Amino acid sequence: MTTHTADRTRPPTTGHTARAIPETALEELRVTDDAGRPTEPFTARADGVPQDCVGALLRCCLRDARAGERVALVSYAPLRRWAAGTGAEPGAYDEQGPVFVHAGACGGPDGAAGRYPDLRAGALRVLRRYNAQGQIIGGRYLEVPEDVEAAFDAALGEAFADPRTALVHVRAVEYGCFQFEVRPER
Repeated sequence: MTTHTADRTRPPTTGHTARAIPETALEELRVTDDAGRPTEPFTARADGVPQDCVGALLRCCLRDARAGERVALVSYAPLRRWAAGTGAEPGAYDEQGPVFVHAGACGGPDGAAGRYPDLRAGALRVLRRYNAQGQIIGGRYLEVPEDVEAAFDAALGEAFADPRTALVHVRAVEYGCFQFEVRPER
């Protein structure tokens, strides 16, 4: 795995877009999560009770949770769900982890929000590359600079320059949480 901040010497790649959790998966997760637990929605509160989630990324619409919204913390297995649709066998690379989602349908990402979720400079992310069999084939550490789009365009351009890359998962370094998925431009 290589470590980088934005490399401004590379021309930016265009067209990559963060993908939220698909609506069909969200419908299932809002009942039972990928760990088999029933989903327990709650109201997001500024005081962090019962979960500290205000300001956390909602993986259904790729924006931060706001106080007063009904949300749920669910276990999500993004590679497993992708593999089920492609026939891949990720084996030991199948991970599940906690993500926040709206407790009900929200309409998905807002097209005006940009191609990548609202990230703050200094956020630490890892971009994991997977092949068509669902195996990890590389990764890249990224400390998010001020120019978020340029940094992600460069990192994703590098990832998809490898023809074996079928998809990239972006995760938070601090907690390992899945942030969003990116697939190759078509």
